Amino acid sequence: MSTRRRAREIVLQLLYEADLNGTRDAISARRFIKSRLQGRSALTAFAEKLLTGTLEHRQEVDRHLARLAKGWALGRMAVTDRNVMRMAAYEILFSETPGRVAVNEAVVLIKRYGDKNSPRFVNGILDRLLKEHESNSLGVAGEVDAGQDDNG
Repeated sequence: MSTRRRAREIVLQLLYEADLNGTRDAISARRFIKSRLQGRSALTAFAEKLLTGTLEHRQEVDRHLARLAKGWALGRMAVTDRNVMRMAAYEILFSETPGRVAVNEAVVLIKRYGDKNSPRFVNGILDRLLKEHESNSLGVAGEVDAGQDDNG
């Protein structure tokens, strides 16, 4: 298992717990991450940023997921599916992680922790989110380029 995949797995555990029981305090979460990653500072920092970012952007991420999950209310989704998608959606929308990597990592995690239908479900929603995000990003970049004159 890749080291970042292990970090994502640990973050998934914390997101799952937060979804069911409320969020741990930051110090307790940091200790949990550090103990599971055996003090590897770069991975610990990655996991902490992923957890914090996913929780901070949860409402916006949930709006995207609810809109893209046609016929599925977030509350009806399996807790694992929902939190794997939240984490990947955060990475797609707000982090430097390439979108395809975020989707692939989510599918790998859900194959391990979800049910037999979860990989297809998660991949479908995240793929739509990624395509939409890439399309919007290209549109914004094109508008910026078109707005510049010959002087810069």
